[in-house]
Amino acid sequence: MTRVYLDHNATTPLRPEARAAMVAALDVTGNASAVHRDGRAARRIIEEARGAVAALVHGDPRCVTFTSGGSEAATTLLAADFVARDRERGGFQRLIVSAVEHSCVLAGGRYAPGAIAVCPVDAAGRVDLASLEALLAADGGRALVAVMAANNETGVIQPLAEIAALCRIHGAALVVDAVQALGKMPVDLTALGCDALFVSAHKIGGPQGVGAIVTASETVGFPPLVRGGGQEGRRRAGTENLAGIAGFGAAAAALSPGIAAEMQRLVALRDWLEREIITISGRSRVIGLPAERLPNTSLTIHPGLEGETAVIALDLAGIAVSTGSACASGKIAPSHVLAAMGLAATEARSALRVSLGWTTTRQDLERFVTAFAAHARTIAARAA
Repeated sequence: MTRVYLDHNATTPLRPEARAAMVAALDVTGNASAVHRDGRAARRIIEEARGAVAALVHGDPRCVTFTSGGSEAATTLLAADFVARDRERGGFQRLIVSAVEHSCVLAGGRYAPGAIAVCPVDAAGRVDLASLEALLAADGGRALVAVMAANNETGVIQPLAEIAALCRIHGAALVVDAVQALGKMPVDLTALGCDALFVSAHKIGGPQGVGAIVTASETVGFPPLVRGGGQEGRRRAGTENLAGIAGFGAAAAALSPGIAAEMQRLVALRDWLEREIITISGRSRVIGLPAERLPNTSLTIHPGLEGETAVIALDLAGIAVSTGSACASGKIAPSHVLAAMGLAATEARSALRVSLGWTTTRQDLERFVTAFAAHARTIAARAA
């Protein structure tokens, strides 16, 4: 049986363009730091990829630093001596994060636990702006704020324009986690009003193990996390992952022209799916409404069902979905995102996340609906 993959928020299937670019890069012998012809060939691949990633977020290629992924990027950026636009080095002694951030941001980067403040969210999972303003005022403008563009579990899009405006008023710096947003909504570095953002290749059809930091200008800086050689403009030491970076660039280039059309396609599929789920079980409900959400993400809760049990049953039926973040799989505790939104632990444990992507078809969703309905009937019969 052909499997149906509906867990794109965890990782996406590799795009053929990315695979081809990676295979070609594997045949390039040179080290990109070498000045001979072989080294220059490797350097050319990296710089072409840098340009493609920058174009996808409307940034400057000179402001792109490749990393091993989103977690490394977050740890690198979240530091007290982060350099914001038009600011002197250092002074950001406090970090403010939202309660629904990815674990790599909640960990606080290089901040001590006592220097991290958590901003609450509303019932839809959006940052509480009044609470954020109070936290900023208490810090006298010397805070670094880290907020995700869109949530990896619920798909809820944050009010970034309002968050950026508050940061400007209070003189705070803003870092945006754009990992889940990239390719699923417009990501414009200038329009976001942030000092820096970070992204990851494997969320857009690129390979796992490569990401990037993109700063708003060359004046924005951060202390290197990985020290040693002079790679990546001395912002990240270590020989570059040539094949991974080549795949990242190829995925970015392939994605760039068709984002608007793909968003329309995915939102139509998502809305159809949610209508079908509610029809199957009138007690089920969609999480994140009425907030604006990513077009590909549907998190639903199902009273009377256990999310983990449903994931296993669907897996046996040849369908891959999740209960939430892949980084939290195997943990007994319910989602911190849903807890922050005010859901009870019993509700959170009934959650199922279906995340669509470039390979998803209507037939895939029809198979999911059939399998989910069968599982729901089985659970109902056992309870009768």
